[in-house]
Amino acid sequence: MHQGKVRDLYADGDDLLLVASDRLSIYDVVLPTAIPDKGAILTRLSLWWFERLADIVPNQVISATDVPAEFAGRAIRVRRLDMLPVECVARGYLTGGGMREYERTGAVSGIPLAPGLVEAQRLPEPIFTPSTKAPAGAHDEPISFDQVIAEVGQDTAEAIREITLAVYRRGAELAAERGVLIADTKIELGRAPDGGLVLADEVLTPDSSRFWPADDYEPGRPQFSFDKQFVRDWATGAGWDKKSPPPPVPDDVVAVTRARYIDIYERLTGESW
Repeated sequence: MHQGKVRDLYADGDDLLLVASDRLSIYDVVLPTAIPDKGAILTRLSLWWFERLADIVPNQVISATDVPAEFAGRAIRVRRLDMLPVECVARGYLTGGGMREYERTGAVSGIPLAPGLVEAQRLPEPIFTPSTKAPAGAHDEPISFDQVIAEVGQDTAEAIREITLAVYRRGAELAAERGVLIADTKIELGRAPDGGLVLADEVLTPDSSRFWPADDYEPGRPQFSFDKQFVRDWATGAGWDKKSPPPPVPDDVVAVTRARYIDIYERLTGESW
C-alpha cells in the first residue's frame, strides 16, 4: 500500500502488515546503503516498549508472530488507523533541530526558552515540539501548538500533547534506570474506528529517538549517541548537502551504526541480541 522511508505497509484482509526494512534515512532522505539487522532491531525494541506504555496509550499491534515467513522478525500485524497529519515530538534536552531553531529564534515550536542555553542542555520540563509530516524527500518543519490546533482541533491537540509527553516521561524514566538518557523522541498517533487515539508505527527506537549514555553526559558539547546521529555526523563531515542523491555509507560507518543499535537494544531491554 505504501513505502515509507524505512517501513513498508501491506494490506492483508482487514489488517495491515507493517514491515521494517534495513533502510536508513537521515534528514528525511533514504541512504543507498542498508544497516544489517536494523529492521529486526527496531521491531523488537518497539514491541518491548509497546508493552511498557500500554497503560498510557493503546497501540495498534495485533500480532508479532502472525506474519508471512519472509517478514518474520521485522514485521507486525496491526490495526488500520486514520493517521494524524502531525509528527508528535517531545524534547527533554536541547539538541538537533530544536537547538538550531532555538539559536535562530530563542524558541522551539513557538515555546520561548531561557536565553543562554547550550548544546545538550537539559530542559526544566520536557516540551511538546510538533512538526509537519513531510513525504519522502521533503523535510519535516517545526510547527506551533496553535498550528496543531488548526490542523486537528483543540481537544485532539491537547490529547496528543499529553500522550506524547507521557510516553517520553515513561521512556526517560525506564531508560534512566538503565544508564541511558533520552534526549528527544518522535511518535505517531492515529485514530481507531471508535475515535480513540492509538500509538502506531514505532516507539522509542534509535530511529525515532536520541539516546545518550548517562555516565558520559556533559552539556555544552555533542554527546555520544546510540542512534543514527553517528551517520548524520558522518554525512555532514563528508560534505553532503542533505539533498538527494546521498552518498553510499562506508563499511566502517555501517558496522559502527549496527553496533550502536544493538548496544542500545541490549541496554534497554536487558536481552542479548
